[in-house]
Amino acid sequence: MASLEDKLPLSGSQLATLDDEAVQDLDQFVLRFGRLQDAIGARLLPAVLRVLQEPFEDRPVIDKLNRLEKLGFLQSSERWQRLRAIRNRCSQDYPEDPDKNAALLNVAFRSVDDVMAILKRIEQKMALPPI
Repeated sequence: MASLEDKLPLSGSQLATLDDEAVQDLDQFVLRFGRLQDAIGARLLPAVLRVLQEPFEDRPVIDKLNRLEKLGFLQSSERWQRLRAIRNRCSQDYPEDPDKNAALLNVAFRSVDDVMAILKRIEQKMALPPI
């Protein structure tokens, strides 16, 4: 992400003029942003509930998120859902609308701190070694 910081916030016209290296960096960011959220949602959050011996294995995701919020592992289950929506939108490409692509990428970049805050909160509450 550091290699992209001098290009932020992105505009549609900027996207069209990025060199190959910057495009590759953006692709890597989108891929890793999605994978990190997938790992948190599919493995980390369920693992937290298992470690706490919370009987939520067969419950809907929203119930798990609400429980994690109540236990203080998520600041807000709604915020997590918004982060997932950002991730899902970033996985789409709008070749006819570079301004929309740039806007989505800017939202994703601004969301990185929220994802990291979730990891930090879990790390602290579970007394895990620092990330």
